[in-house]
Amino acid sequence: MEWNVADFGPGPRASRLRPDPVRGATSIRPPASGAWREGDHPGARQFANLGEFEFEHGGSVPLRVAYETWGELNEARDNAVLVLHALTGDSHVDGQIGPGHATAGWWPGLIGEELPLDTNRWFIIAPNVLGGCQGTTGPASLGRDGNEYGARFPLTTIRDQVRAQAALADVLGIERFAAVIGGSMGGMQAIEWGATFPDRVARLAVLSAPPVIDAMTIAQNTLQADAIRLDPAWADGDYYDAPSGEGPWRGLALARRLAMLDYRSVSELDDRFGRSWQSSLSPEGGAGRYAVESYLDFHGNRFTRRFDANSYITLTGAMSTHDLGRDRGGVEAALALVTMPTLVVAIDTDTLFLPATQHRIAAGIPNSITGSTALEIISPYGHDGFLLEMRTVGDALRSLLQ
Repeated sequence: MEWNVADFGPGPRASRLRPDPVRGATSIRPPASGAWREGDHPGARQFANLGEFEFEHGGSVPLRVAYETWGELNEARDNAVLVLHALTGDSHVDGQIGPGHATAGWWPGLIGEELPLDTNRWFIIAPNVLGGCQGTTGPASLGRDGNEYGARFPLTTIRDQVRAQAALADVLGIERFAAVIGGSMGGMQAIEWGATFPDRVARLAVLSAPPVIDAMTIAQNTLQADAIRLDPAWADGDYYDAPSGEGPWRGLALARRLAMLDYRSVSELDDRFGRSWQSSLSPEGGAGRYAVESYLDFHGNRFTRRFDANSYITLTGAMSTHDLGRDRGGVEAALALVTMPTLVVAIDTDTLFLPATQHRIAAGIPNSITGSTALEIISPYGHDGFLLEMRTVGDALRSLLQ
């Protein structure tokens, strides 16, 4: 597989080009890590150094959080809205491709003047998650010995990530968020905010996330992590000095391709691709490729340009720890702690986190704004519907914030 320059936005490593001897064009070799690294352009990121952070299951790191903001914090400091990203997202919720940002914002059209997250009224904060790879301390960060943490990075939980976000809020002087909003892994963090810090959240939005991870999802996370670990170039997590093209990109691309099958619905893939092939060469003749194969290749290959293999392992592991009821008397007892007005959103074709899991949240919390069932959005896009059904999601968020 070759990487064409057109597949990627400009970024700090976009100069690593080489001639493609087959195509005669210029192609890019995937970096050993797509993480944001020291010396890279900060883009729209701001940084907060939060001191030593102790992990729930042991270990500590000097914590730095990268975050982006939109709007202005008012004098009362009570108009802040925290937006939490999914597994492979980051702080760049809205904005263009450019220096420091290999991809455009992942939730365009929601933040801005008179948009659902209206910057005339709200101060929006989006941090990169603990264990991530876009500026917040994670496996690609340098440890005290001057080397990247790699596989040495401490076991990270969803609760660790929420405590790191709370530490950021403390430094920014935000005692209580007007709203905490998250989807998928960010939704797991959002519901944890509701249970852990109910006095610090005025409103809550949980999109396409369950109250507890089930065995199937743990199995899927394990397979994706193993796809990386089985890449010989992973080198037990010590690959950061590898030349471009010689890191664990194959394993990382395979992990992403496996995940894409969880993110989209069967009907969408069949409607878009069916049994069509990508070129004039039929795959049934042994020379061509089915269109859906090329689709997975594209997403897997592009992903290696902006993500880190060790971070992927860390974050899928964090997702697998998610259990709102742990040490709280079970899920229903924990849901009863989430007392603020809450919007719960499900996608009807979501096969990663079934709508029933979001209905369980709506039924178990005291103040669901849609009653005992979640707002279920009809969408062909599967789990990714919460990212793509912008008008419906935006209208729902307006209702919550009003």
